[in-house]
Amino acid sequence: MFEVIKTEGNARRGVFTCPHGTVQTPVFMNVGTQGAIKGAVSAHDLKEIGCQVELSNTYHLHLRPGDGVVREMGGLHRFMQWDGPMLTDSGGFQVFSLSGLRKITEAGVTFASHIDGRRIFMGPEESMQIQSNLGSDIAMAFDECVENPATYEYAKNSCARTARWLLRCKDEMARLKHEEKAVNPDQLLFGINQGCTYEDLRIEHMKRIREMEYCSGFAIGGLAVGEPTEVMYNIIEKVEPFMPKDKPRYLMGVGTPTNIIEAVYRGVDFFDCVMPSRNARHGTLFTWNGIMHITNKRYETDPRPIDEHCDCPACRNHSRAYIRHLFKSEEQLGGRLAVMHNLYFYNTLTEKIREALDEGR
Repeated sequence: MFEVIKTEGNARRGVFTCPHGTVQTPVFMNVGTQGAIKGAVSAHDLKEIGCQVELSNTYHLHLRPGDGVVREMGGLHRFMQWDGPMLTDSGGFQVFSLSGLRKITEAGVTFASHIDGRRIFMGPEESMQIQSNLGSDIAMAFDECVENPATYEYAKNSCARTARWLLRCKDEMARLKHEEKAVNPDQLLFGINQGCTYEDLRIEHMKRIREMEYCSGFAIGGLAVGEPTEVMYNIIEKVEPFMPKDKPRYLMGVGTPTNIIEAVYRGVDFFDCVMPSRNARHGTLFTWNGIMHITNKRYETDPRPIDEHCDCPACRNHSRAYIRHLFKSEEQLGGRLAVMHNLYFYNTLTEKIREALDEGR
């Protein structure tokens, strides 16, 4: 399923194969939380901007429209008309982000819906059932993303629970496949490494979960949640030697272009982040010359594209002046063009990283 075809130091150039296609790594996954990229970007647009992997959210799709509805519509690929590789996160991040609305036990997590307040329970089994109904290529194991800072004792207990939850995820995925209840019978499971910023907990947890041959890949979770960047890099360096060499490594929720380059240097293969689309919707654009705030008055009569070195749909067809006007007029087209530009930039960034690895530079 994964082949490392070249290395340069710890950096890896690989190919990952899953039911809906082949992925060239390192790769940036484009985040479509509720089955769509925020900013009115469709699955068909994703093809044009170079997306290899689309990522959606288990918790949000469980609430709306309901994973049962998605299953009835033939799975998320068919529902949103995306025919490429897809990853679904497990809902575990909501354990972190909805900290004021949940209760954690050994069985799982009870949430208060952020939409209407109704009580929802999700444990490893429920997460696997929902992701099975969605039919993604990669299902993430249900885990607890612990906020930083956390006490050593809490982080240690949480790691142990996350490891036990991973075993339950494995068993439930196997049951669903055996009973032929899975939309995608070839769905893969990725385990998640936790341990906050405690080096020894991270290493011990990685040693424990890597023993599960059932996992097709492993993620480093619980970073980029407020700790200093250098701390994040240090944790990656400490964990990487204990991650299987023949399986992909995924750094969850990261990050800036610099973060991605630094993490590839340290041996990471997969990335995702809402930053490019979120920033774009507020007029902050990534270019090869740095950050651009398109609403600045200096661009009012600027006839040039956002980035003269970019071939995205926005840069091919529209001027800075026009896109600025769209933002100032609160026209939705402005956000759509900006999101397409930023995602194209991120997808091109990882393409350029792959080219650099291919060429030994």
